[in-house]
Amino acid sequence: MVIKCIVQARIASKRLPGKVLKKIRNKEILLHIVEKLKRSKDIKKTIVATSTSKSDDKIEFFCKKKKLNYFRGSLQNVYKRYSDLLTNEKCDFFIRVCADSPLVNEKIIKKLIFFLKHYKNKYDIYTNVFPRSFPKGISIEIISRKIFIENIKNIKKKKFKEHVTKYFYANSKKFKIFNLKFKKNYKNINLSVDNANDFKLINYLYNIKNFNKLTLEQVINKYRLLNEKN
Repeated sequence: MVIKCIVQARIASKRLPGKVLKKIRNKEILLHIVEKLKRSKDIKKTIVATSTSKSDDKIEFFCKKKKLNYFRGSLQNVYKRYSDLLTNEKCDFFIRVCADSPLVNEKIIKKLIFFLKHYKNKYDIYTNVFPRSFPKGISIEIISRKIFIENIKNIKKKKFKEHVTKYFYANSKKFKIFNLKFKKNYKNINLSVDNANDFKLINYLYNIKNFNKLTLEQVINKYRLLNEKN
């Protein structure tokens, strides 16, 4: 079974422009994410998917500089961007990760891949957001390439073009979806970088001693304490 990963990235964020290339501990957020994904032996290839907008020339330049795989496609129709990329990338499933998620959790990815292998194509999507119990920024979706490409003909609404998995969740009765739940419900916790305050808090987290050894629940608790102080 071939699994690849697509990291969705763009410069033009309304609340925090250029956030994916902002540095945490002297390393760009995008690079933090890609390096985590590359550590997985199950992921054959990781590709940064950005747009053809001139503002995203910076992402192309960065990918070339760091020797990262990248693809450029539609800015507004993100579903088509993925579909165009997947037309030339042969795989059975692909993992979708957003580039504003520097705390993306390798153990969650490993666990979902375990279920993917265990059930052997029984499900079309393996996720931890339907329904969500993990914090935002810890979202992982593993999607059948075949199902994704076949359904591009159904992507008519703007919300489905912008949010590439929303169509499947809105029509969940038509698809087989496996959802991984967390032991507690942390759906209201935000561990992604949406704005300047999020960036500051996650910067603090990364600078905690032995941060990489913390469990997800320990990270959440420390984030809560930091958030209360701010």
